[in-house]
Amino acid sequence: MKLIGMLDSPYVRRVAISAQCLGIELAHEPVSVFRHFERFQQINPVVKAPTLILDDGQTLIDSTLIIDYLETLSGQSLLPAHPAARVRALYLIGLGLAACEKAVQLYYERNLRPAQIQYQPWVERVEGQLAAAFTALELELQRQPLPTDGALMQDGITLAVAWSFTGLVVPDQIDAARFPHIAHYTAYAESLDAFARTPMN
Repeated sequence: MKLIGMLDSPYVRRVAISAQCLGIELAHEPVSVFRHFERFQQINPVVKAPTLILDDGQTLIDSTLIIDYLETLSGQSLLPAHPAARVRALYLIGLGLAACEKAVQLYYERNLRPAQIQYQPWVERVEGQLAAAFTALELELQRQPLPTDGALMQDGITLAVAWSFTGLVVPDQIDAARFPHIAHYTAYAESLDAFARTPMN
């Protein structure tokens, strides 16, 4: 199977790390939706990263759906089985994905839209949503930290990928002093092999 997309995408990186944690080897083809648009369009007309090409040529898109398929293949899950623990993990994952989405929106607004037509109220709204996602994550980790015993689950993967990505594309929006629990967990996750083997740049 082949994973299409750049690892500086939090969604592509999330899939790549999850695959490693599940023991699934994916070939990686770093195709950019911007610099290699026509090439990506030939692979997937929707031009959406990540794209997973299965061995039979079928394609899957959307990181969450791809991870669901990989879990089915492996017979493992990166989510806890107990309902209460699963709800908490899903809550953290949802916040992490929201942070990724808002960081992407903010990056696009700042870097793709000409400055003279940027709409400041929209920028401030997205900045507020991004801060709200990280604030909720910080409060949850303060209440109950994620384990740092060498095992990675999907909530930790998504949270750390979101924080690192935001620090890469809109670094003014994160502050380790304001979000110490997130920063601490991300530093731990980034030190693990699954993260080290999938660098953002």
